[in-house]
Amino acid sequence: MTPFNDMTARKIRNALDGTPGVSERQIIGGVAFLLEGNMCCGIFDEKLVVRVGPNAYDEALREPHAHPMDFTGRPLPGFVYVAREGYASESALKQWIDRSVGFVSSLPGR
Repeated sequence: MTPFNDMTARKIRNALDGTPGVSERQIIGGVAFLLEGNMCCGIFDEKLVVRVGPNAYDEALREPHAHPMDFTGRPLPGFVYVAREGYASESALKQWIDRSVGFVSSLPGR
């Protein structure tokens, strides 16, 4: 059994299709999608991981089903987890991914 949701990973791949500089990396418990080498978004267990950046962090946390990414026990500023209910529709998933791509596109490539 795969530790992350394959169907969601496929939906993320589809949403990122045509975005230049996208790569994919397996991580413990999931898969991460990078943009020009910078972590952008991914799926960890059933949680969507979204990088929104420090300036949009508080606003993202006010969204339904979003909470701090705290897999180490301490929140990682600029990254949020979104529970399945918060990205269940294709449009909600696309909005989260677009938000992440918008921020990560502003970063220098690695």
